[in-house]
Amino acid sequence: MAASTPVAAIPCRCLPALLLALTLPAGAGEPHAYALDPVHTRVLIQVDHAGYSRALGTVSGSSGQVVFDPEDWSSARLDVTVPLERLDLGDARWNEAVLDLLDAQAHPLARFVSRRIEPVAADAARVCGDLTLHGVVREWCLHVQFNQLRRYPLPPFRRTAGFSAGGHLQRSDFGIDEWASLIGDTVEIRIEAEAVRSGREPAPPAPPADAEPTPPR
Repeated sequence: MAASTPVAAIPCRCLPALLLALTLPAGAGEPHAYALDPVHTRVLIQVDHAGYSRALGTVSGSSGQVVFDPEDWSSARLDVTVPLERLDLGDARWNEAVLDLLDAQAHPLARFVSRRIEPVAADAARVCGDLTLHGVVREWCLHVQFNQLRRYPLPPFRRTAGFSAGGHLQRSDFGIDEWASLIGDTVEIRIEAEAVRSGREPAPPAPPADAEPTPPR
């Protein structure tokens, strides 16, 4: 990793970018903006806990924008903000202790802004950019797996892109080096995300009368 650069505002979220379509949107060939869906976007972290286990925590509520053309990955851009106060490790006191370790009161947000995208397969890419965490900015890369791009089957039927991503970082690279005997330095990160394009498409044909009930969003 590159040397630390002090600056202002785990991750990413994140996060990362994408593409090629199993079903291409109308107007493919030009980039479109997609807003991250905070309900269906989640960051998972995994870190060693004193050698006993791999502690898991999740962060919900990430926001940001993905701009991409499914036919030209080089034009893709990603800007994601992750609210660290939403970190949940399953216990209120443990949450509080880790947020104190992250100095989340002074640095409540983590942010990832892509700088380059390197396709590695028809449905995967290496996404690199600037990750800001704990007041430090460093280059960070993650592997992004494109899942699909199509109209969501429920109202308002907006075109939705879905992808999975993963990577790892050393927390000490961001000046988070306390509790070294209790918490590991390497933090594994997994991201599941959906991004929604603005606008509305025609509703699909009505389902048969004996169709199953509509599932939750």
